[in-house]
Amino acid sequence: MLLLPIISFLGLCIFGEGCNTLLCLLSDSESQLVVTQPSSLSKPLGSEVRIPCAMNSGYSISKERARWYQQKSGGTPRFIYHYFTSSDQGRGSGVPERFSVSPDSGNTGYLTITNTQAEDEAEYYCGRWNNAGILLHSDQILWGSGRKTFQ
Repeated sequence: MLLLPIISFLGLCIFGEGCNTLLCLLSDSESQLVVTQPSSLSKPLGSEVRIPCAMNSGYSISKERARWYQQKSGGTPRFIYHYFTSSDQGRGSGVPERFSVSPDSGNTGYLTITNTQAEDEAEYYCGRWNNAGILLHSDQILWGSGRKTFQ
């Protein structure tokens, strides 16, 4: 069984145990941002997985310069993918082409992993860049415990 816990973050975030909404509190100059994703997902190895990073109305994956990271057990986070526009996107060094990101027409971006492999077992994080182009640091984040499971 392949376990892929997924935890999204945008700003200073709080993820409630057993709920599907990640509440993100931004600076006073910005309104509150809410990111929602399913609490669980089950797929067989070798299948395609789409992991959503959804923002509330008024926000856009591309305007927020979304980034995705992978963290394997006991390891450090690894940059997987960034998305700003269709011409300004890309995966990190050594990341297989099986990983891609696509936005919908609204406020959700999807990290897609095709032909899932055992090596894909990890935690996956969605993040945003602030207006200064700096990724918000993990010491500002309260991590949640949402899990995606692949069997």
